[in-house]
Amino acid sequence: MLRLLTKDSVFGEAQSYIYSIEWQKRGLPHIHILLWLKDKLRPADIDSVISAEIPDKESDPGLYDVVTKTMMHGPCGRLNPKQSCMKDGRCTKNYPRSFVKETQSGHDGYPLYRRCSASSGGREANVYIRGQEFTFDNRWVIPYCPLLSSIFEAHINVEYCHSVKSIKYVLKYINKGSDYAAFGVEDADRFDEVQHYQMGRYISSNEAVWRILDFPVHERYPSVMHHNVHLENGKRVYFTAANAAEHVRQGRPQTKLSAFFELCQNDQFAATLLYCDVPSYYTWHEPSKTFNR
Repeated sequence: MLRLLTKDSVFGEAQSYIYSIEWQKRGLPHIHILLWLKDKLRPADIDSVISAEIPDKESDPGLYDVVTKTMMHGPCGRLNPKQSCMKDGRCTKNYPRSFVKETQSGHDGYPLYRRCSASSGGREANVYIRGQEFTFDNRWVIPYCPLLSSIFEAHINVEYCHSVKSIKYVLKYINKGSDYAAFGVEDADRFDEVQHYQMGRYISSNEAVWRILDFPVHERYPSVMHHNVHLENGKRVYFTAANAAEHVRQGRPQTKLSAFFELCQNDQFAATLLYCDVPSYYTWHEPSKTFNR
């Protein structure tokens, strides 16, 4: 999937991306990806990439089967009040959604995708869930990309992030840690650090194999290097009582900013670069505190 998104540019040329892989308590891995495009999608282009409607069964039966099996929410609400998404009598995911004739992207969050009613040309589907038949319309469809759904034949929720609120929502999933809650009665003077660590982390067999084989769990592209910025002789120096004398003997410590000035004096090419452009051509060597070509 990452190759399709970044190398094959199915949504356009990718400028940067970040992803994180998580595991459900049943052991199934799933991924959250946030993709920045070099040329952002225009509101008129959203419908060609993202759909929230049931496809035509006659013209594309394969996509119809994938959407009706993996991209239908619920049922919840009055149809199933005990669904896991229900809280205080309402669906926390705001399903069923309202019918919308045209995609609207002016809202603070995700767009309101086009969801036509049956009277306006929308489609309905009869789906069997746990032996019971339900009739779904476009109000229950989770937004998806027809191309990705046809290729992978799996649940792939695709959203167009055009506001800070929606981006923060995605980053919350990418950067969050493991959730747990535990309580007990124990001696206040006894603290078992190993047991405390094991209680706070849940690892399924699939996740254990994933980590043993050293498969990537998180990735960010491009890499980000932190640059120091300070006034002359205003750099921060961290020391303890044990190494304070050593810091004094070594003299002024070298920072990335001072190393950049020194690099420009000795390298004509570096003198043509801005401070922020140096990592594209040089690497930072921490032991010697120097930039290397």
